[in-house]
Amino acid sequence: MTAALFRKFRSNISVSNAGDISTSYASITTRLNKDFWDLESDSSHRRQVGSYGRGTAIHGISDLDMVFELPWETYERYRRYENNGPSQLLQAVRQSLRKRYSSTDIKGDGQVVVITFKNYVVEVLPAFRDVEADGYRFPDSNNGGSWKICKPVKEMEAVDARSVKTNRNYKHVCKMLRAWKNAHGVNMGGLLLDTLVYNFFSQTSTYDGATYASYDELMVSVFSYLGGLEHQDYWAAPGSGQRVYASGKFQSKAKKASVKCVEAKEADRESRKATLYREVFGRSFPATSETVVKAALESADRTRYTTEEFIEDKFPVDIRYDLDIDSEVMGSGIAADRLRRLAAVFPWLPVGRKLEFFVERCTVPKPYDLYWKVRNVGPEADRRGIRGQIYPDGGRERQQERTDFHGDHYVEAYVVKDDVCVARDVIDVRING
Repeated sequence: MTAALFRKFRSNISVSNAGDISTSYASITTRLNKDFWDLESDSSHRRQVGSYGRGTAIHGISDLDMVFELPWETYERYRRYENNGPSQLLQAVRQSLRKRYSSTDIKGDGQVVVITFKNYVVEVLPAFRDVEADGYRFPDSNNGGSWKICKPVKEMEAVDARSVKTNRNYKHVCKMLRAWKNAHGVNMGGLLLDTLVYNFFSQTSTYDGATYASYDELMVSVFSYLGGLEHQDYWAAPGSGQRVYASGKFQSKAKKASVKCVEAKEADRESRKATLYREVFGRSFPATSETVVKAALESADRTRYTTEEFIEDKFPVDIRYDLDIDSEVMGSGIAADRLRRLAAVFPWLPVGRKLEFFVERCTVPKPYDLYWKVRNVGPEADRRGIRGQIYPDGGRERQQERTDFHGDHYVEAYVVKDDVCVARDVIDVRING
């Protein structure tokens, strides 16, 4: 049953809009080739990079990267500019792209030109092939302008070789861990995640020939590895050795995932195993086999589950920032206290308390939109009517609730920027009346 579940999971997280992405890449390339190479081509001088280029992206990807190679003589010309040649080069690329996308938001942003489409952005890095450096020389308009080196081809060659050596398990795991980070609000960049999974497979050959039937053991091992890593400011990227900085801490959530995967590994029923893995990887993990799902739906009162909404159905989810929420707990005759601190001391809250949830920390640059979801769980929640709708915050960054009846409940918050959910956090509310 493990093999069938993980095979379906791998299928579920495949990029679903690859056709649209390819069309955008081709259109961008055609315009730039015409203006900078006097060439009619939708593929020459372009390199798909980032997680999409490395083959580790999953559905919901919202940040796409491409390198467009320019003629070396163009570098020589802009290098001699006295007034921030890198910035002027970015503006030249931007003006070229505006001929194709006259009504689309296009801007230069430090090192890239960013084109904002409906469900994703494409970051175009104009670059020059530097043979001596064995990489690309690219513009950085920050701090007066400079020229830097990157080696994305070396990185892609390294991860491709690792994937071949491990029977494609390397890229499978990279994709599955992206589903985990998006489901739990883990702020890890794609290259950092790919780097750490690369390092995991570098330190053991145990899973080089693993099949989906072995993924119970594999997931326990990889999450245990991530959870046991000491914090570092950066790691060395595979192939290039360039620094990959850690934007947040992931170890504690990886440890929790490891514990949950141990439970799933030991589960003797498919439905229980699937439930536990869905808690780790989110709704992309299959609930169970189709026959069991059909039988369960036929026997259940489906009307009870019609109110719950899921952020994945409303926006692409691509976690890139941190969000922390907490709540003030207030009641008659008692001093207010924080919910997370109380949860570490008491297993539950009594009925009759007032809760005011708030954003304690958010690293997403403004402007953005905040959404809340309150979910009541348990038999009494079923009788009263399950909540779980997602609704906008309205700028308050606060949400009031009460501990009206016992059960395990939770409150989740989502930050949406440019129509993509880029941060999320959840807090459990256990009530005993």
